[in-house]
Parts: sequence; structure tokens; C-alpha cells
Amino acid sequence: QVQLVESGGGLVQAGGSLRLSCAASGRTFSNHPMGWFRQAPGKEREFVAAITSSGGSTYYADSVKGRFTISRDDAKNTVYLQMNSLKPEDTGVYYCGVRLSPGADFGSWGQGTQVTVSS
Repeated sequence: QVQLVESGGGLVQAGGSLRLSCAASGRTFSNHPMGWFRQAPGKEREFVAAITSSGGSTYYADSVKGRFTISRDDAKNTVYLQMNSLKPEDTGVYYCGVRLSPGADFGSWGQGTQVTVSS
């Protein structure tokens, strides 16, 4: 069974930084794309960033380009999201997901980690 555990969230002032981690277990994730998503209160979950299985390509939502960086350490089965220049609109619960087969949606969500950015 796939398990993803997010951590690293917290309360930070606007302009600050946080680094989120997503630890994966249950299978080897080096062959699978990983992604970060977030959900603000009253809104649907939205895409934030993704990284290919090789780590050679990354993708970002327009709202976070230039501020967030996704990376992976396959030796640790861990994916990271470095978030800089945080804005109040970045507030939400952040989830990581894995794409287990080509063309499939990201899934196997963990419990998420809360990020709150104060103005």
C-alpha cells in the first residue's frame, strides 16, 4: 500500500520561506512522477508543481513560478517543495501525490501539511 507523509508546514510572514517534504513508502517511487497540490479553505485542490520520474523536468503553476522549486531525492524516497517569497494567497493545506501509471491522475494523498502566510 502506498503511503505519503507530508511535513514542513507552518506559520510564516509574507516574504518568508518554507520547505515541505513528502516521504513515500510502500513501493519504490523513483520510476514515478510526483506532484504537489494545495487546497485553500472553500476552494478545490489545485496543482502547484510536478517533477518527472528522472527529475529532469519540472512543471509549475503560473502562480508559483519563480518562487517555488520542486525536487526529489530518490535514495530517500522523498520529494521536496522549496517555497520562497511566500504570499498570503499561498495559504492552504499542501498535499503530495504520485502518478502510479502513465496517464493516470496524481493520487495516494497523505494527510497534508498546513501552510499559513500572514500579511
